[in-house]
Amino acid sequence: MTLKFGSRGAEVIALQKKLNLMADGIFGKLTEEAVKEFQKSRGLTPDGIVGPKTKSALGMVASNSRKVDEIIIHYTASPEGEDFTNAQIKASHLARGFSDIGYHWVIGPNGEIRKGRDERLAGAHCKGHNTRSIGISYVGGCPPRSVKGWRDIGKDTRTPAQKAALIKLIKEVKGRYPNSTVHGHNEFANKPCPGFNAKKEYENL
Repeated sequence: MTLKFGSRGAEVIALQKKLNLMADGIFGKLTEEAVKEFQKSRGLTPDGIVGPKTKSALGMVASNSRKVDEIIIHYTASPEGEDFTNAQIKASHLARGFSDIGYHWVIGPNGEIRKGRDERLAGAHCKGHNTRSIGISYVGGCPPRSVKGWRDIGKDTRTPAQKAALIKLIKEVKGRYPNSTVHGHNEFANKPCPGFNAKKEYENL
């Protein structure tokens, strides 16, 4: 993920530590100026934006060494029958203080598989399990808006296309992380998410 003025989160903290700044996780003017000075010292374009070249020069390039042994299934807690795009999810997560979209993958209502956060980076989807897991969420999980108190009601709203896409994606992810096991968010938090028993449903994949 590119870091620039206004960015927040763990990656900004890592950047600030590399630049010997106070690590508050907020990419402000001081961080921007420090980035520009660093870029000048390395012969890079001093634009204050931390992209792949600047990250590489700083030694911040993510590796594939993250040990993943869990695949955690979620729902987006959005109304049944409505889409919730990655851009909307990301905006919601940024408003909560995340550095990016929290999920690694999102399954749209029609079964489209949408890439979220880079798998090489820890997600922000299940407290206490983010560093060791891949987070997959399907769009939905709540009744239609016409239902009173819909936000507080969790249910399995997966469409047939979403069910098929989840199986396909889980198999692909398990291919990359052979020792991983599949779980529902509700195994680790007092929440109904993802609205069904993911561990039981996917135990033989």
